[in-house]
Amino acid sequence: MRKPAFLLTLSISALVLAPLPASALDIFGWKLFGSDEKAATTAPSSTEEGTAAEELRGGEALENSGNTGDAVKVYRGIVKANSLTAAAPKALARIGRILERQGSYKDAFAAYSDYTAKYPRGGEFDSVIQAQFEIAKLYLNGQKKKLLGVPISTDYEKANEMFEEIVKRAPFHKLAPLAQFNVGQALEKASKPSEALSAYQEVITRYPGDAIADDAQYQMGYVQFHAAQDGSYDQSAKLKARESFEDFVNRYPTSEKVAQAKQNIQALSGSDVKGTLEVARYYDKTKNYKAAVVYYNEVIRNAPGSTESGLAKKRIDELKSLVGVDALRSGPERAQGGDTALARRRAQALVDVASRPDFNGPPISYPYPTLNGRPAMRTTPLGPIIEPALPTGDPLQTAPGTQPTVPASGDPLIPPTLPPPPAEGAKPAEATKDDAVKTAPATVDTDKTKEQKTK
Repeated sequence: MRKPAFLLTLSISALVLAPLPASALDIFGWKLFGSDEKAATTAPSSTEEGTAAEELRGGEALENSGNTGDAVKVYRGIVKANSLTAAAPKALARIGRILERQGSYKDAFAAYSDYTAKYPRGGEFDSVIQAQFEIAKLYLNGQKKKLLGVPISTDYEKANEMFEEIVKRAPFHKLAPLAQFNVGQALEKASKPSEALSAYQEVITRYPGDAIADDAQYQMGYVQFHAAQDGSYDQSAKLKARESFEDFVNRYPTSEKVAQAKQNIQALSGSDVKGTLEVARYYDKTKNYKAAVVYYNEVIRNAPGSTESGLAKKRIDELKSLVGVDALRSGPERAQGGDTALARRRAQALVDVASRPDFNGPPISYPYPTLNGRPAMRTTPLGPIIEPALPTGDPLQTAPGTQPTVPASGDPLIPPTLPPPPAEGAKPAEATKDDAVKTAPATVDTDKTKEQKTK
């Protein structure tokens, strides 16, 4: 028993004392004793920090002297060779500023993006985000800044990408809500109303407490308002625009744009009234005066005191004098009686019954066939059971001169009564051959019985 245990202990010891491969040690960041391998990530030494700082001062001197090309090369060398030093983020930020001053806005924005990706806690992070925001505005607002006499044209798609990059890298920055709003602005100017509405809604969802949220709500109504005027976006854009403006007025009653939002709501309502008036005039021309009066009254109800309302009232009065009031009523013109009224009441009753939530259809009568002439099982309750009276005579004896009867069973094979008894003095009928055959076994049985008794 001791030998297997000793072998097991020896095997475990060999596994423990065996040297681990370098890849296994690297998983935990360990380093073998006496090894010259460096750790995967180590803080820069004081020598590296001093060298990077000295190179940064040299690059700044070149930049101040106007030799920006050599200064950019020095800054890039710092970022590449000593990326973990304190001088690296400063050098990268200076690269972006030099490119921005030279008018290379896209390259400058890319350099700033490298900064926000590599050094999100750098000291220049806030100023870098501000610089990115200003560059994106150049492409959004169409400012014609010139570089060597060449104008820079607007690029809404590029502006959209830049503002989205700012929101992605700095979602909690003070400029993030405005950057998200400008995403909607860029999409709106690029004739993408659906995407613009989604961008404005994102402002309200992510930054509801920011002052730009009310502008986003108003802008949603503005986009839908113009889409309704163009008629190219959605037929229901009028309703959506009015709902957006009404939400804006309810959510931000102190905003300076409330007055304009109310005017837009009134304009949208006026356009609906005009459309209703046109429908009424259509039915009026086709001499469907009942339908015309319905739409004229709709105009009066939706826009009281308006010009359209006055025209509708005037036309209703003209139609009353033309065809009479009874002809303009939407209900039945005259009372009905007799069979017509009865049929109408029955139809109305059917409608009322069918509209009930527990309506399962008309009653259906199912035939219940009988089996062998027997009645079907009763399904209705029988009511109280009454005990019958007890018989007074002896049920085993019958009155003299009477024949006991058998109750009718309903079975055709059982006669309802017994055969009548033979009359007095009558002789029994002579037996036939068939009767002799039937009574033969009985005779044999009688003889056997007599022989048994004799024995």
